[in-house]
Amino acid sequence: MSIRISNIDARMNVFTTRKSLNEALASLKEAKKSVGFVPTMGALHEGHLALVKRALSESDSVVVSIFVNPTQFNNMQDLDKYPRMLQADVDLLKSIGEVIVFAPTVEEVYPENDTYIPLDLDGIDSVMEGEFRPGHFQGVVHVVRNLFQIVQPDQAYFGLKDFQQVAVIRLLTEKYNFPIQIIACPTLRETNGLAMSSRNLRLTEKEREDALIIIQTLKYIQSLKATKTPKEAKELAMEYFTKGKLRLEYLEIVNGTNLKSLDNEWDDYTVVCLAAFCGAVRLIDNLELV
Repeated sequence: MSIRISNIDARMNVFTTRKSLNEALASLKEAKKSVGFVPTMGALHEGHLALVKRALSESDSVVVSIFVNPTQFNNMQDLDKYPRMLQADVDLLKSIGEVIVFAPTVEEVYPENDTYIPLDLDGIDSVMEGEFRPGHFQGVVHVVRNLFQIVQPDQAYFGLKDFQQVAVIRLLTEKYNFPIQIIACPTLRETNGLAMSSRNLRLTEKEREDALIIIQTLKYIQSLKATKTPKEAKELAMEYFTKGKLRLEYLEIVNGTNLKSLDNEWDDYTVVCLAAFCGAVRLIDNLELV
């Protein structure tokens, strides 16, 4: 069904069921109108809006899903604390254009007859985020597969802040033979360099300052590329990171395609990935070295 939330104008529809969304999209698909898709977990910020704006510029219609996916949380406290602010999210979307919002329940995304079988991800789900969040990427694959099946978009937009997730989504799209173009968009940053994230809402002003050690460390590695091997740069960067107040979980320098660690030589497509705790909040970031 379509629901109306207070203060939303007449052009903004929020659909909560597969059936109602499919009915809304049917006429578009019959007219061969292109559908862009931006899947989110809500708590939208300028990074999300940049994805939506690009989708609006490249698609006849755009669907934005707002769904906090329980299957990709390893820590149930993280799931409970994840911000849910549908009213504010829809108001933000309303401010940038006409989009279709899909805000389903868990039962709509994961019906009883769901036949999902874990997908072989060729090992890219077992490093970095996968090592510290076992099962996380199977949760990502499951929800994205189901959402793709529901929306059936022509193109889908993802932010490169979640670099490893984008690699997983490209692979699942290939393995499921989805006729969907995956469009990866650059990370948006706050003026001080902090990567935009819904988790930033949980940071104090002091923690926001402390978190800058992340981008500073990534840029430090970039400065070492001309004179050090990846292994040497990583060792120096881990020492540099200790100047800050965050607790490092991992720092890896990898091939941007297969996510294999680099030791002695830099690849043409090298990415530095980092995860750390700022107080109780886990933050991730990355930097492509070109």
